[in-house]
Amino acid sequence: MSDLSARDQGRDHARDNAMSMAAMSSERIEPDDNVWTRRLVLFLRIMAVVSIMKGLYHWAQVTGFIGGEEEAFENQSMAWQTATVYFAVIELVGAVGLWLATPWGAVVWLTTVVSTAVIELMFPGIYGGSLTVVALEAVMLGAYLALAWMAARERPP
Repeated sequence: MSDLSARDQGRDHARDNAMSMAAMSSERIEPDDNVWTRRLVLFLRIMAVVSIMKGLYHWAQVTGFIGGEEEAFENQSMAWQTATVYFAVIELVGAVGLWLATPWGAVVWLTTVVSTAVIELMFPGIYGGSLTVVALEAVMLGAYLALAWMAARERPP
């Protein structure tokens, strides 16, 4: 009887080892099905950091941490003040949504991208009408759309 129990224990030990080795090897062989989704989330987090920096820059302009006496918030035009406060708020709100990878975060970020392009192109007197800023925003928007499309393709309905 003791011979049978020793044999059973040996089989149990061998089975446990085989199961643990199979589990480890299956984790390595299993394909990664969410590559594009993870890339999209990484991109959203990078854009969240960029949005935080932009929002803090605008708040620094509002509070007077940056700029000299001539560039003080109070000395700027009403249009410049309005746009600066708008971007100071919406950039930080969008950054939170982007970091959490929520749909509303992408919508708020899209709003900031479109708003930036409109202000730069249609109201060049406010921030100077830089085509470089518009081009950078367009590249980021294109990258987001491409990543979102690829992430949606890896999760069929």
